[in-house]
Amino acid sequence: MAITGSGSLATILFLFMFQAALLKGAAQDPDGFQNLVTDNVSVVEGEMAIISCRVKNNDGSVIQLLNPNRQTIYFSNMRPLKDARFQLVNFSDNELRVSLSNVSLSDEGRYVCQLYTDPPQEAYADITVLIPPGNPIIEARDEVLSEGNETEMTCTAMSSKPAATIKWMKGDKELPGKPKVELTYDKMYTVTSRLTFTVSKEDDGVPVACIVDHPAVKDFQAQIYLEVQYKPEVKIMVEFPQGLTREGENLELTCQAKGKPQPQRVNWVKVDDDVPSHAVITGADLYIENLNKSYNGTYRCVASNTVGESFDDYILYVYDAPTTTPIPTTATTTSTTITTTISFPEANQDSRAGEGAPRTVDHAVIGGVVAVVVFAMLCLLIVLGRYFARHKGTYFTHEAKGADDAADADTAIINAEGGHTNSDEKKEYYI
Repeated sequence: MAITGSGSLATILFLFMFQAALLKGAAQDPDGFQNLVTDNVSVVEGEMAIISCRVKNNDGSVIQLLNPNRQTIYFSNMRPLKDARFQLVNFSDNELRVSLSNVSLSDEGRYVCQLYTDPPQEAYADITVLIPPGNPIIEARDEVLSEGNETEMTCTAMSSKPAATIKWMKGDKELPGKPKVELTYDKMYTVTSRLTFTVSKEDDGVPVACIVDHPAVKDFQAQIYLEVQYKPEVKIMVEFPQGLTREGENLELTCQAKGKPQPQRVNWVKVDDDVPSHAVITGADLYIENLNKSYNGTYRCVASNTVGESFDDYILYVYDAPTTTPIPTTATTTSTTITTTISFPEANQDSRAGEGAPRTVDHAVIGGVVAVVVFAMLCLLIVLGRYFARHKGTYFTHEAKGADDAADADTAIINAEGGHTNSDEKKEYYI
């Protein structure tokens, strides 16, 4: 009976205060406007939410807070609702601030701030409960990949509210995924993103991360490291000589091959021909001694693994053995002197293809040039001699003047100017 009486007394007191507040609101100055405001709240499940009812220009009217079921949580500074999770944070004429601890999904809804004026004013605060997703799960279709192949990965973020968003990163590059959102029976969201891309050898060891974006969590991700196999990378290194390859010298080449998996052996071959019989092949090294020009050609290093085969070529050109520069050759005649100087280019080029052509002048070539010059000089002297012989001087006298018109030789002599006129003159006959 005592318990019942105490409850009746509290109810009577509540109604009395409620009527008093209404009467006071009705008697307020109609020109003084009272503005009731509040804010929406988003809170992560299990954390604390703060609900604030604020009044501008309050004249002492009562403020109360109701839950989504219209049950009074606080009336002024009194809490009729028997839920200890609600606690008074601040109470004054201008604000009623209440905290709700250990928020659950059932607490979500619209809360009402009410001001007892005439007519009463209401403002609404929507509480949204955020539920973070579980740890993202990333799955890859292939554990080991080969360069050039396509792979597929999926990332799943389960049981969140609202739905999470997922983005993909390969190293520092973002890749586009295809998301799929499902609403579960308990009004939670499960998001699955699917990623498809082609790998290269540069992707070996690169992390692929699935990053989940959600209001309740930050920097939530899972990642997996790519393992990519690729065919060997082959490169031929010249150990000796450092410059041109010349006759009589030795040649040493090393084949460097790197791949995944690592190639177990490398092979040396000569393109379109056989490797010299006395060449020595030791693992990745090729050694040829006492070079000559018959060894010219393309030497190839071939390496292979389970992914594929690769090779690198070295083009050998053997130059003449080094010689001293010959003394300039001089050819001289009675009328002309010709000096011919043949210089040799510096021997500083490699013997790889495209990096230089033969530059050494053979001794036979030198002799041929000198012979051509001498022959040309002799021809010139012969031509000049014939020219001078055909153009000697011609001299004319008056002894035969008039002889051109004579009928015979005797008359020509008689008519010739300066001839003898008497009959006893001596006659000359020409046979």
